[in-house]
Amino acid sequence: QVQLVESGGGLVQSGGSLRLSCAASGRFLSLYNMAWYRQAPGQQRELVASITSGGDTNYVDVVKGRFTISRDNAKKTVYLQMNSLKPEDTAVYYCNANRVTLGTHWGQGTQVTVSS
Repeated sequence: QVQLVESGGGLVQSGGSLRLSCAASGRFLSLYNMAWYRQAPGQQRELVASITSGGDTNYVDVVKGRFTISRDNAKKTVYLQMNSLKPEDTAVYYCNANRVTLGTHWGQGTQVTVSS
C-alpha cells in the first residue's frame, strides 16, 4: 500500500514562491511515475507537472518556466517548486503516484492560495 502526504501549501502573495513536498511510503516507490495535479473551486482536477521513474519531466503550458518538479528516491519525496505564483495558481494541489502494473495513488491535497 502506497501512502502519499503533501505539505508546503499556504498563503503567498502574487509573485512569491512555495515548495510543495510529497512524502511517500510503501514498496517500489522508485518505479512509480509521479505527478502533481491541482483543482480549483468549481473546476476539474488538472495535471500540472509529472516526472517519470527515469526522471523525464513534463509541464502544462501555463506553468512552464515557473514550476519545477523533482524527485529524491532516497528520501521517497517528490517536490514541486513554484515560483512567480499568480492568483490563478490558487487551488488544492494533489500528489499522484502511478504505474500501469502497480496502480494509482493519491494524497489528501494541500491548499495553495495566491493573493493579488
